[in-house]
Parts: sequence; structure tokens; C-alpha cells
Amino acid sequence: MGVAHHANYLVWCEEARTAHFRRSGVSYRDLENQGLILVVVEVQVRYRAPARYDDLLRVDCWVRDRNRRRLIFGYAVRRPDDHQLLATAQTSLIALDSSHVLGRLPPRVLDHLEPVPDPIRL
Repeated sequence: MGVAHHANYLVWCEEARTAHFRRSGVSYRDLENQGLILVVVEVQVRYRAPARYDDLLRVDCWVRDRNRRRLIFGYAVRRPDDHQLLATAQTSLIALDSSHVLGRLPPRVLDHLEPVPDPIRL
């Protein structure tokens, strides 16, 4: 059909979120090694225009909100060559311990993942 499948947007958001963790000084691998996992519990995507086959894309990611147990990320998917906004998204993640029981995010992680005002309307 010449357009990206809708499920690909979730993969792109996950890659952007992982990069955001890294840039913020948080290693997801280190969290897992400490017995903490982050599980996606909610996803919202608003498709605004289609990504076409072989488009180069830019996915911006930011922390919208956070507390001791939950992180909420926002995303904007764009084509950088024409700045077309293709989709906006939000994911909510909760912290679980290694037994899959509700856990808490360490204060050092929360310190590195400060919420920011949404740069675009989701």
C-alpha cells in the first residue's frame, strides 16, 4: 500500500523512549539488573498523516508526568525533510519488581526524568 503499518509507530516510540533514557543518564539495562522492569500499560496514538515507505523519520520523546510508580511519555513522529507531523502518541509505564509486583522507581531515576511541558498538542 506504500504506507507504514500502524503498529510500526509503537516500535518507533519504543526506540525513541530508549534513546531518551540513555540521553537522560538512565540505563534500562541497569534498572533490569537491579530487579526493576518497566511495563507499558497504556498506549494512545493519533495518526495525522501517513508515513510512506522509505521515509526518513524523526521521533521526539519527552516525559509528560511521573511519580514513584509510573512514567508517562509523549511522542511526536515527523518527517524531517518537510516537518510534517505524522503522529502523536503517549505511553504509560509502571514499575514492577522482579516478581512482577508493583515496585517503585528509584529517586535517582526520577531525578533524571523530569517532566517537561508538551512541545506540541497531543
